[in-house]
Amino acid sequence: MSTTKEIVMSGLRPTGYLHLGNYFGAMRNYVKMQDEYECYFMVADWHSLTTHPDTKELKENVRRVFAENIACGLDPEKVAFYCQSHVYETAELYLYLNMLAYKGELEKTTTFKDKVRQHPENVNAGLLTYPVLQAADIILHRAKYVPVGKDQEQHLEMSRNFANRFNHRYGDVFPEPLAFNFGGELIKVPSLDGTGKMSKSENQNATIYLADEDDVIRKKIMKAKTDAGPTEPNSVKPDYIENIFQLMGLVSTADTVQKFEDDFNNCVIRYGDMKKQLGEDMAKFVAPIREKAAAIQADEDYLKKVMQQGAEKARASAHETIELVRQAMGLNYY
Repeated sequence: MSTTKEIVMSGLRPTGYLHLGNYFGAMRNYVKMQDEYECYFMVADWHSLTTHPDTKELKENVRRVFAENIACGLDPEKVAFYCQSHVYETAELYLYLNMLAYKGELEKTTTFKDKVRQHPENVNAGLLTYPVLQAADIILHRAKYVPVGKDQEQHLEMSRNFANRFNHRYGDVFPEPLAFNFGGELIKVPSLDGTGKMSKSENQNATIYLADEDDVIRKKIMKAKTDAGPTEPNSVKPDYIENIFQLMGLVSTADTVQKFEDDFNNCVIRYGDMKKQLGEDMAKFVAPIREKAAAIQADEDYLKKVMQQGAEKARASAHETIELVRQAMGLNYY
């Protein structure tokens, strides 16, 4: 891949199905990035082993993540879209970085503490050193930018620390990875039950998945929380009503949204009609992605080709970095 563009790296865990929040919060931005940056997008199958050690469904999950992301517009010709376990250099860099990571700082990470609470019977070394592997993923391509959510900022900070420690001890090899800031383009898609945002694991009935069938989408939206409607013109919308308008703004025409805005402001809104309209528009939006993803997932030869191509691009970059790392550490003995 060319090295004239700035490098972006991001990882996607192969657990759960992609949903509307993933699409508007991340995927849409990845698709924009692929023309402006040199992008490495990785399916993090090793990471998933820290909490999902049973690998029976892993192959199918990995293939689905590839299929759904390509269906959302990620172009394997423009980016390195690869599977973490296909790039062996990651494991080597992970080993070196483990020598620079301290038990105390790893035990303090929020995600580690959360996972220990959730799975006290499975506190494995991989869980403890998760931020080290994540750092290896990022700095392996000497990435400058990493698109991260709020919950990952601490891990990115640790990646910077490990990169700086390596540079300080062995010589400058790694740039400091920075959070990619989308500015006002970062959209949090609200959940249908009026609490928080859509999630892969929380409330599945309040989340629209990109694999949901049309009828399922309509039913989920009809169950969204509403009330009897406003009694005063131009009232302030309650959060759960604001959520429905926000969802409508993502998938319906501006005229449709305006019609229901006017109805709300004039106290004549019929939420049943609004949800029916939103259900139709949402189904129309999701259907092409769902159908394209299903077709890609069924095409084994195509997916194999995409994975091989992605691994080749990623390994070329990784090999270059590992050569520099060994040189800096004095591990080139002949």
